[in-house]
Amino acid sequence: MNGVLLGVDPREQSVPALVWAADEAARRRLVLRLVVAVPPAHDGLRYDALARQSALRIRAESAIADAEDLVRELHDGLRIATELVNGVPATVLCDMAQHAALVVVGSRRLGRPAEMFSESSVVAPLTARADCPVVVVRAPEHSTVHPPTVVVGVDGSTSSRAAVAFAVEEASLREARLRAVWVWPRPVLAHGDGEEGLAERRRLLAESVAGWAERYPDVAVSQEVLRGHPVERLALASQESLSLVVGRLGRGGYSGMRLGSTVHGLLHRAPCPVITVPGESAGP
Repeated sequence: MNGVLLGVDPREQSVPALVWAADEAARRRLVLRLVVAVPPAHDGLRYDALARQSALRIRAESAIADAEDLVRELHDGLRIATELVNGVPATVLCDMAQHAALVVVGSRRLGRPAEMFSESSVVAPLTARADCPVVVVRAPEHSTVHPPTVVVGVDGSTSSRAAVAFAVEEASLREARLRAVWVWPRPVLAHGDGEEGLAERRRLLAESVAGWAERYPDVAVSQEVLRGHPVERLALASQESLSLVVGRLGRGGYSGMRLGSTVHGLLHRAPCPVITVPGESAGP
C-alpha cells in the first residue's frame, strides 16, 4: 500500500480532513500523499479555456503548498508526497485508490442532487467506486470525548464484515472502544417484531463481531440493537464518536454505482468522519 491519500480541493481547503489524514498517516506510519486534480476547462473559446486552465493550476499549486506546510507543522518528520494531476478529481482519486490504504476527502456540504450530478462532485462517486476505504470528513472528530469511541454499523451482510474488521483495527490504533450497532427498522407489519425478532438480531450481531475481541484484546467491544431508521439512529449513535465505520451496501443507484442508501444518507447526516469500507473480510 502506498500510504494515506488526501484529495486537496483548491477551491475550499478542508482543514479537518487534512488534520485527520495527517494524524492517520502518522498513526499507521505511512506516507501521506497530497493530491490535487485540476479538472479540464470547457469554455467555448480555446483562449478562454487555456486561461482558465492556467488559473486553476496556479490555484492548485498554491493549495497543495499550503497543505504541505500545515502538515509539516502538525507532524515534523512525517513522510509527504505531493502530486498535481490533470483530470476530473473523482476519477483521479478513484484511480489512485487502487494503491492506497485509505483515501480522505473533505465535504463541501453539497445537497444531494448537487453532490450526485455536479461535474465537480467527489464524495459520492469516490465512496461508491474506490478500491480502498474512503474517509469523508465534514467536521473535526470528537477527540475530547472520553472514553474515545469508534462506532461501526452492522447489518449481517457480507459487506459489513469488512467494516467490522476495519473498525476493530482503527479502534486499536486509537486506543478506543468499539461500539457495534445494529439498527432494526420498524416494519410495516408487526410479524416478527417481538422478542424473538430482537433475540435473532442480537444473535446475528454477536456473530458479526465474534472472534475480534480475541484478536484485539485491547479493544472493548459493546453491542447494541436499536430500533428506527438506520441513517437517523447511526447518526445519533455517532454524534460523539471519533468516526463511524460502515460497509458499502446495495447495488444500482446513480450511474450503476454501488452505494447503499444508508451510506449515502450518512455522508450527509453523520456528525463525525464517515469511513466507508468496500469488499468483505475473511474474518478474524
